[in-house]
Amino acid sequence: MLKPKSAGKDLWKRIIQNWELYIFIAPAFLYFLIFSYGPMYGIQIAFKNFIPTKGITGSPWVGFDHFERFFHSYYFWDLLWNTLSISLYELAVGFPIPIILALAFNEIRNGTFKKLAQTVTYAPHFISVVVMAGMIISFLSPSTGIIIHLIEGMGLQAPAFLTDPRWFKTVYVLSGVWQSAGWGTIIYLAALSGVDPGLHEAAIIDGASRFQRIRNINLPTIIPTMTILLILNIGSLLGVGFEKILLLQNPLNMTSSDVISTFVYRSGLVDAQYSFSTAIGLFNSVINCILLVTVNQIVRRASDNSLW
Repeated sequence: MLKPKSAGKDLWKRIIQNWELYIFIAPAFLYFLIFSYGPMYGIQIAFKNFIPTKGITGSPWVGFDHFERFFHSYYFWDLLWNTLSISLYELAVGFPIPIILALAFNEIRNGTFKKLAQTVTYAPHFISVVVMAGMIISFLSPSTGIIIHLIEGMGLQAPAFLTDPRWFKTVYVLSGVWQSAGWGTIIYLAALSGVDPGLHEAAIIDGASRFQRIRNINLPTIIPTMTILLILNIGSLLGVGFEKILLLQNPLNMTSSDVISTFVYRSGLVDAQYSFSTAIGLFNSVINCILLVTVNQIVRRASDNSLW
């Protein structure tokens, strides 16, 4: 067993020997230290009645009062349901589509067409959230929206996509899939590039069809990647971003578009309820952390494909 001084010397020796690697990871380390771990000092205002003039340390403690206020509020279950339903909807629709696209792209043999198809599906990822929301509003406008005109041109009654609460989640999820599905295929295509061509050659000799080769060779290859991404997606189940929702939100669709993140934004930045909004955000983060650890433990017991 190494003594503390000996262990410390060995550590510094390894650092000196691999100083290039430590310099390489220093920017990422400093980024997370400054922007992720540094602000955690302010989490304590979730348990205080924060008064800006007194500062974080001088504000009085109130314990779990802000959490109890949120849990006992009439809007708690509505916010939780909207957040969960949007996340599960997005997971159910958005998770398998990049896998299907990656498997399809991998089977394309025409190099020019493959590059064109990949570029077309990747392109929406580089559109900013603000521009994307503007495009959605423009496409679904009752008077000038091209999608509305196409539906009416087929002799159908176009629904009120932007004002009907029943359509908000579908609009949000499908627009998100359109924007991110192509980009999500990159990871799966990278995993598929490691497939041994000899396996396909042997399968072809044995008379396997293309579908059989996809099912028995390609799909098992990307299952570990699928598992890791699924764990990460479930770990952010309550982490629905507020940017696009806030841009698409209006008083008519508020009953289905108001989620925890938008409520935190209104409470903290608009109404200046800093302690209350911090408590809600902390609750959201703790639930996500519990989901991440729980799902990872379940997957680790069932297979070897886990985060840790």
